[in-house]
Order: sequence, then C-alpha cells, then structure tokens
Amino acid sequence: MNTTKIALITGGSRGLGKDMALNIAKKGLDVVITYNSNKTAAQNTLTEINALGGKAVAIQLDTRKVSAFGDFKTELLQKLKNEFKTDKIDFLINNAGFGYNASIAETTEESFDNLMNVHLKGVYFLTQTLLDTINENGGIINISSGLARFSFPGYAAYAIMKGGIEVFTRYLAKELGERKIKANTVAPGAINTDFNKERFEQAPQVVDMIASLTALGRIGESDDIGSVVAFLCTEDAKWVNGQRIEASGGMFV
Repeated sequence: MNTTKIALITGGSRGLGKDMALNIAKKGLDVVITYNSNKTAAQNTLTEINALGGKAVAIQLDTRKVSAFGDFKTELLQKLKNEFKTDKIDFLINNAGFGYNASIAETTEESFDNLMNVHLKGVYFLTQTLLDTINENGGIINISSGLARFSFPGYAAYAIMKGGIEVFTRYLAKELGERKIKANTVAPGAINTDFNKERFEQAPQVVDMIASLTALGRIGESDDIGSVVAFLCTEDAKWVNGQRIEASGGMFV
C-alpha cells in the first residue's frame, strides 16, 4: 500500500504546471501530470522529477472534452494501481489553461466557449468526476488569476472564467468539509512563462509597465507560483481552506 501522498496536476508538462510538479515532488509527494498534446514536454518533466528522486506518471487529457473524463478516470485508476499501488490521490490541482487577449467588442463566441470549456466547465466537471478518488484530508487547488481582482482591457472573457473558479472554490470548501478536504485558489499575477512569452517579446515595454505596478518591482517567475501550490500540498497548510491566495508580488496594492 502506497503511503506517499499523490498530487494530480492538469497541464503539468509546461510553464506554471511544470514548476508546480517539480516543487511538489521536492516536498516528497508523488506526481501525476496531464498534458494535452505535447508528449515530449511531459516526458521531460517526468525525467526532471525522477532526477529529484520523485516518482511521476503522465496521462493525456484535453480538459475541454468533458465526455472524455470518464475514460481519463479509468486510465488514472489503472496508473495509480500499477505505479503507486493505490486507487486514490490526495491533491487535485486544476491548472490546465491558455491565455486569450481581445477586447469585449472583438471577442468571438468560439473563443469565449473555448475559454469556458477549459477554465470553468472543464474544471467543474473534472473535479466532479474525481471527487471520489480524493482521499480524506486531501485538497483541491484551483488556479485563478490576479485579473479576477484587477482589470486590464482585453482580458474580460478570461477573467470572467477565473472569477467563476474563485466562487466554485469556496463552494468546494463548504461541501467537502465533512471529508476534511480543503479547497483553495492560487491567483498568479503576470508571470514570465510560455503563457505570456509572445506578448512580452512583442511588447517589452509591457514588462516594465507591470514591474512598475508591482510593489516588489518585477514580473513573476514560475517558481513564485509553484512553491505556493506546493505549500498547499503540505501539512503546514492544514488549516488553510476556502481562501484566495494571490501571488502577484503586490500588484495594485
């Protein structure tokens, strides 16, 4: 019987998700990551976790496709049995996502639906699908955004989804409390990852602008977020529940 706790991170092959996986592995947890299409990146992340002495597996998952969640759960349970000798996870980190920048006037219905399917509907129903696989005293960590608190033109549709996730998290905390399962939100500020890379390269002045709006005087890096998520997967965070933790270096404080 596996006694090491296990964290499942969606979108754990690249960017913030990868750093979450590495930081969680450093805390001594085993890791399951999902990837959408980049199997090579997922394998690279597994290799890095193994180099840290951790144990990890990867499973393909498109979080837009709710109809595929049942098959994903079946594959997850098989992996848990074969690799970890268990049928439970301890932490679910709903991280998978993508960025979108368009004014309200320019946002298409297709883009809105894509955002909703990944960032809101997918999170809701994947969590629902996996509720009975999460151990008591475990936790759910949903990734929001500083944009749910402060507003930048061009991010309305994206921010709406993240606002919904923050409400969802509070309800999870309430409904799962009897199972001693905690639910929290981590809200990153502007982070220098693949998520923002193209925008930052096209308009380097944006980096300076964001830094000037941030109390600590810089933009964020992946480790600024991964370490916070890893903390929430430890006993040190056992009394943190139903909270929105913003990791933005103090933007607009």
